[in-house]
Amino acid sequence: MAEKLIHHYFVDEAGCLTLFDKRGRIIVGEQGASKVFMVGVAHIPDPDRVDETLDTLRSTLLNDPYFAGVPSMQPEMKKTALHFHAKDDLPEVRREVFRLLPQFGAKVQVFIRRKHAMAQEARSSFRLARQKASADALYDDLVKRLFRNMLHKADENRIVFSRRGKAARYEALQSAIARAKANFDRKWGIHPDTTTTIESAYPSEHGGLQVVDYYLWAVQRLYERSEDRFFSMLADAYRLIVDLDDKRHKPYGEYYSDSNPLELQKIEPVAG
Repeated sequence: MAEKLIHHYFVDEAGCLTLFDKRGRIIVGEQGASKVFMVGVAHIPDPDRVDETLDTLRSTLLNDPYFAGVPSMQPEMKKTALHFHAKDDLPEVRREVFRLLPQFGAKVQVFIRRKHAMAQEARSSFRLARQKASADALYDDLVKRLFRNMLHKADENRIVFSRRGKAARYEALQSAIARAKANFDRKWGIHPDTTTTIESAYPSEHGGLQVVDYYLWAVQRLYERSEDRFFSMLADAYRLIVDLDDKRHKPYGEYYSDSNPLELQKIEPVAG
């Protein structure tokens, strides 16, 4: 009897979903508000190895006198001392994590929304139906898109979502995954007999969440700062990147993959 094939997926986001200030003014790109929002998933073959390797690196760095007294390395700050997070980690720490990432064999997919386009959509929706944009609904839509063509490839899927705020949101995430499966079934007429389990966790609980955080951070730097050196280090791991609001060539956005690799000069400048 063949061994059961299990796929491990880790999901995180980059950027914020803040679109307006209290007066209803668009503040995309201003202090504290990103220009893009993205959700990504990393398929990681051996999550236990990732946990062990990152824990070893963190222990080594915490015991290095060079980092003594650095605030982000103190446990009470709940930053690098607990888990790696690209935005908070020192450049020296970030470099060490980047050195390790390629050896984990992650396969990454990312769906991107440009927040200026989202703000315009939100205003139109409110004018037409008096409906306010829901941050959770926007997030769940990207989750559905991410997993639309992924959940039929193994006997069992184990998906870990980086926890958003205080609520685990199991039912909403289950619903997003169920819609992704349904869309696949409708498109291909295939109904795979797979089991999918969902967990909502903090990055300190799973090294895989720290890995996908770094991959998303690299894409965000590429889009928001036109800085491609981090992305270039990891480029081979990105299997699909979809810029949903770049509709210069296609009404459904721009798809980047092996046949159309993402490069800085291909990106439409981001408003904000």
